[in-house]
Amino acid sequence: MIDSHCHLDRVDLSPYGGEFSKLVTAIHEAGVTRLLCVAIDLESYDDMLALVADYPEISVSVGVHPNERDCREPTIDELVDLAQHPKNVAIGETGLDYYRGDGDLDWQRQRFRNHVRAARAAGKPLIIHTREAREDTLAILREEQADAVGGVLHCFTETWEMAEAALELGFYISFSGIVTFKNAQALRAVATRVPDERILIETDSPYLAPVPYRGRPNEPRYLSKVAETIAQLRGIETAQLADQSSANYFRLFGAVPH
Repeated sequence: MIDSHCHLDRVDLSPYGGEFSKLVTAIHEAGVTRLLCVAIDLESYDDMLALVADYPEISVSVGVHPNERDCREPTIDELVDLAQHPKNVAIGETGLDYYRGDGDLDWQRQRFRNHVRAARAAGKPLIIHTREAREDTLAILREEQADAVGGVLHCFTETWEMAEAALELGFYISFSGIVTFKNAQALRAVATRVPDERILIETDSPYLAPVPYRGRPNEPRYLSKVAETIAQLRGIETAQLADQSSANYFRLFGAVPH
């Protein structure tokens, strides 16, 4: 299995004696062979990159999350330059979040546009975070011609209509531990409709742990719970879902199978 979205630099290492290598070993023992460690700001980007530098199975993205206010605002050129690193496979996470945002959010929309422009300039796919901003998210993706590079709507929690619109733009849809929650029936229905060739799975660790770990810190080794739930919903074996989502990961991010 491949965890297509996690934040390894934010996972609590205390259960592993503070050793990142022991966390990686536990992840591999749980059947997760590759991971994408996603950036949320530039302040911690260098440390994140250093943490995973010795692990060829861990790729990274670069970007600034829409909920990050008190941070350094990247320029388009800076994002393009950082995206040239050999471990980098994507721009993001980026997008719009009106759930936590308040007041004038023009800054958030402009940041999103800059990330899309950087992705097009760098030739890298986008990792999109969207919450309660369906119309504006899709509008900006269309206006900035994001279909030229594609990407993924990560930790998807929206409607089938939004998923369908994103699919038409060439995007993939990724599901997190939320799909295992009992109150996520509408999301589960969406998970049955995404085409085989466009589905991804993730943990978004250390957030959103799946059942039966809900409420605890999340880790990539819990990815199997996401895969098992989606496979059951789609009426296929977990191994088939793992193979499909892994093939999709390599197709989207262009990473060499390891």
